[in-house]
Amino acid sequence: MAHIRPEIEAIKEEIIEFRRDFHMHPELGFEVHRTAKIVADYLSSLGLEVKTGIGKTGVVGELSGANPGPTIALRADMDALPIQETGNISFKSKKDGIMHACGHDGHTAILLGAAKVLVSMKEKLHGNVRFIFQPAEEGDGGAQYMIEDGCLDHVDEIYGLHLWNYQPYGQIGVQSGPVMAAADGFHIHIKGKGGHGAAPQGTVDAIAISGHVITALQTIVSRNTNPLENTVITIGKINGGYNFNIIADTVTMEGTARSYTEENRQMIKTRIKDILDGLGQSFGASITLDYWDGYPPTVNHEIPTEKVKRAIYEITDNEGCKPYLSMGGEDFSYYLQKIPGSFFFLGSSPLDREPMSVPHHCSHFDFDERALFVGSSIFIQIIEDALVK
Repeated sequence: MAHIRPEIEAIKEEIIEFRRDFHMHPELGFEVHRTAKIVADYLSSLGLEVKTGIGKTGVVGELSGANPGPTIALRADMDALPIQETGNISFKSKKDGIMHACGHDGHTAILLGAAKVLVSMKEKLHGNVRFIFQPAEEGDGGAQYMIEDGCLDHVDEIYGLHLWNYQPYGQIGVQSGPVMAAADGFHIHIKGKGGHGAAPQGTVDAIAISGHVITALQTIVSRNTNPLENTVITIGKINGGYNFNIIADTVTMEGTARSYTEENRQMIKTRIKDILDGLGQSFGASITLDYWDGYPPTVNHEIPTEKVKRAIYEITDNEGCKPYLSMGGEDFSYYLQKIPGSFFFLGSSPLDREPMSVPHHCSHFDFDERALFVGSSIFIQIIEDALVK
């Protein structure tokens, strides 16, 4: 059971209003101009020192405590996804083909709520709080641009969260070590030799070879990866063929590789190349690989994670904190490569719906808005535990 902080109880409607407004006006990637202006104006109204245009369109607000001490950063991402919303909610997206299908509207509202409360605690703070509102988490690596523009300068620790519909409301997932995977991608092009479907002799069937590729790549997971570790290789797209009676001369495939360690990440990349080279030679085909590195693994630091657990226990009792990790990718990983910090999962699956019925990145995505108040409360608790003496 979550115990919402009374300061958040007092501004619940304001937090919900922010979330629903952002949901109705979603913005993609770095084009979060409206959202960023609302954030910047609100932080300025609270009396914070505000910088805009960080990481292209990000916003950073600085709360300087009355007493000297460390600087702790709290981060939210602001961008939406190129998905047409199909859900039936009163605050449905007003933009065709764009919606908040991952909860970033909620993340922004959570951090704004926390900022308002923490400003009221300024005289008690032995240190500073930096509020980081980041664009372009969904694939464009906005965190890297924020870091390049100095958002982590003089910051001692950083904390972030993700609304998480794979956990029920009231449950928070966190653990030290890897919690989200490296999210790499690849494109495979198979060039064979086409011909008539009734005369396969003399051809090099690209579709037949693609079947061997799919099967062989899965042996990387089952035979090259330590069974006590986790990796995933998925072929998500295949294009090839012209007609039912034509042997295809080309096939293209696209996929993703996920891993929690740099060692496995590099192993996967090497093994995919070796397997494709071997299959190309065996079947007399030309197989080329275009492999790109996505976000690195998100690896929580031990001491900050213990601080998150302490805050969770204070807000949710002992039952609310669970070990959790995901094969998803998250550019919060770049922050954690630079300074100590921790990233946690905020259970937000509606209690009145079947589990997994509203997954992230689906066109009817929504979440239990009570999770907003839990998220704000935990952020405030982390700061209070660290900076209020």
